[in-house]
Amino acid sequence: MKLFDSHCHLDDRRYKKDIDEVLKRAENAGVVSAMIVGVTENSSAKAVAIAESHDGLYASVGIHPHDAEECSESVLKFLKDLAGNSKVKAWGETGLDFNRMFSPKDVQEKCFIRQLEVADELKLPMIFHERDSNGRFLDILKTYSSSVRKGVVHCFSGNKTELEEYLKLGFYIGITGILTIKGRGDGLRKLAQIIPVDRILVETDAPYLTPAPEKNKIRRNEPAFVRSTLLKLAEVRGEDPDYLAARVWENTCRLYAVKQ
Repeated sequence: MKLFDSHCHLDDRRYKKDIDEVLKRAENAGVVSAMIVGVTENSSAKAVAIAESHDGLYASVGIHPHDAEECSESVLKFLKDLAGNSKVKAWGETGLDFNRMFSPKDVQEKCFIRQLEVADELKLPMIFHERDSNGRFLDILKTYSSSVRKGVVHCFSGNKTELEEYLKLGFYIGITGILTIKGRGDGLRKLAQIIPVDRILVETDAPYLTPAPEKNKIRRNEPAFVRSTLLKLAEVRGEDPDYLAARVWENTCRLYAVKQ
């Protein structure tokens, strides 16, 4: 079984002391590739540096909605230059988060729209973040549509209508360890059964969202644990784990234009 953690944050300070051990555990679990996702100017630069130093690691660059107030033209210029690195395979994580409101709504929307424009210009697939936007996220995607845009809705937690809209737009759906959590993951387990097999990615969002059974033993998530999410996904969908793993690998490599 060959796995690709499509979304993690190995630049996080919680990996500073043992990142080599973390990557070794990932390799032992069959996780041979991972996308390190940038959320700020600094984290994007760190993500690229880590990806450059290890085979099988890739990076994205972008500004998270929480940090939208730093989304100046000079920062976008820095990120565009950074995106010229061969290890950069995506733009994001970007989108809207009206739950915690670390940045005002109008600032988030402006930042999101500019990043849509930049990613389209660079022809990079996008990593989307959406939380409690009450339809505004979809409104913007439709208003600023593009025939060349590809992307994944990271950590999907929406309803059936939203899922159907994302699929109509051609996007992939990122499934996290929430799928494995008994109560919290109930709705996601139902919807995971109807996602076309060629549109699914698995991710950890490490160091966050540790799946079961690891959640019972360790707080910090890491790429190795994406295997637990894949196995639960196969169980929920009634599919052979090896078959599903192969399809998800193909999906991830296709989205990020990574040679298999």
